Amino acid sequence: MVPSQTLLCAAVLALAVLQALASDTFIAAVYEHAVILPRTAHKVSPDDALALMNKNMDVLERAIKEAAQQGAHIIVTPEDGIYGWVFTRETIYPYLEDIPDPEVNWIPCTDPTRFGRAPVQERLSCMARNNSIYVVANIGDKKPCNSSDPKCPSDGRYQYNTDVVFDSEGKLVARYHKYNLFMSEAKHFNYPKEPEAITFETPFGKFGIFTCFDILFREPAVVLASELQVDTVLFPTAWMNVLPFLTAVEFHSAWAMGMGVNFLASNTHNTIMSMTGSGIYAPDGAKAYYYNMKTVDGHLLIAKLDSHPHLSPASPPAVSWSLYASNVESCLPDEKDFSGLIFHDQFTFTELTKPEGSLTVCQKDLRCHLSYKMAEKREDEVYVLGAFDGLHVVEGQYYLQICTLLKCKNTDLSTCGQPVETAQTKFDMFSLSGTFGTNYVFPEVLYSGVQLAPGEFEVLSDGRLQSKNGTSKPLLTVTLFGRCYEKDLPHPLRSFLYPHNKKRKQL
Repeated sequence: MVPSQTLLCAAVLALAVLQALASDTFIAAVYEHAVILPRTAHKVSPDDALALMNKNMDVLERAIKEAAQQGAHIIVTPEDGIYGWVFTRETIYPYLEDIPDPEVNWIPCTDPTRFGRAPVQERLSCMARNNSIYVVANIGDKKPCNSSDPKCPSDGRYQYNTDVVFDSEGKLVARYHKYNLFMSEAKHFNYPKEPEAITFETPFGKFGIFTCFDILFREPAVVLASELQVDTVLFPTAWMNVLPFLTAVEFHSAWAMGMGVNFLASNTHNTIMSMTGSGIYAPDGAKAYYYNMKTVDGHLLIAKLDSHPHLSPASPPAVSWSLYASNVESCLPDEKDFSGLIFHDQFTFTELTKPEGSLTVCQKDLRCHLSYKMAEKREDEVYVLGAFDGLHVVEGQYYLQICTLLKCKNTDLSTCGQPVETAQTKFDMFSLSGTFGTNYVFPEVLYSGVQLAPGEFEVLSDGRLQSKNGTSKPLLTVTLFGRCYEKDLPHPLRSFLYPHNKKRKQL
């Protein structure tokens, strides 16, 4: 038999095995890890770097064993979970390993020196193999380069923030280099020359993977979910919570619902940096989530998910996001409208002055409409309806369209949009919609104490986000968070650049 025929038969056999073992459901786990950070910002030896990484992997291994004992098929651990984030480009180097392309068919646990020194990959592979579980981790990759490559950094190497996946046999099945670097992260890591859309097949569905800041951009996040039709997204992150729209549990659960995929989000835990919030999310809501700013400990989450959520009867229907609001009467100038800032974006607000009613507020092409009824109109709490249609420019540049009902920090209207974590007002009903110019809209409902509301709201096919039977807890925000990807600048112009990501100076 000729080699090409052999490869074809092997591929067909592998697909047949996967189909035979296929399961309609699987058990997922994520671990929110309180990372042990380096004690020094100075460069250390490879042995000292490995000692720190082994301390973190000791903790991760205990979580992996516990997840496997509870029947989990896959576990996700966080971004920066093995070595932290207290680095410069030079000082992070001893923590990096050369991570090969998964096509090499490698099990580091059984062949640890095949690609040179790789103790971290060896240990992660053995964790997966010894516990018969898929393990997802975030480590650093290094690749040498020279002057023949015009984009080679001046220190002669590329450094990548990298996710790896080992299957239940310990085999490396996925490697992803982060494409959208977050602010100062670009000082010590490079982005790949082309965005990577990484997928892999399992007996429990098709998986994709990306990291943290990637979620706010089309590539690779939307490509994986909309174009490559993955069933589940793996998401290591080091997410710093920003109220009122960008807390981890709030936005990640909304993204899963808006994109119609399972989403396994593992966050680092560091309350000093407002890092907490992990979850196991499905298109119809959170199956398990964790948000805790009062403890310093990590936390394991486990939940069952449909392997193919697109085929599930619970999968939300297709939505025409602007249909309902387009039929609402256009905005007229109102002297009661006022401006306020949310995360440096200038919103147009109007106050909810009555216990119930209907309001509309506009900004540029976006018209936001709200119908509502409060259980009680309190004198000590103020709610507003807000609209934003424009370019966000703080930690990156990307276009947003946002309609939001939110609680102000206090009765002074100048505090509307400032972070607030608690409320006392419940709503008997709400219905929020907007004239969005994008199909990518993410529905958020957040209760007092930064708690989600799974099962208590729905999105109708005409674009209305509405409560089912009122709110069971006091309300912080109801938001439709729209992303206009087609307006974005091309990568990397939308991010903050640093010299090593520019063309290398010729000497």
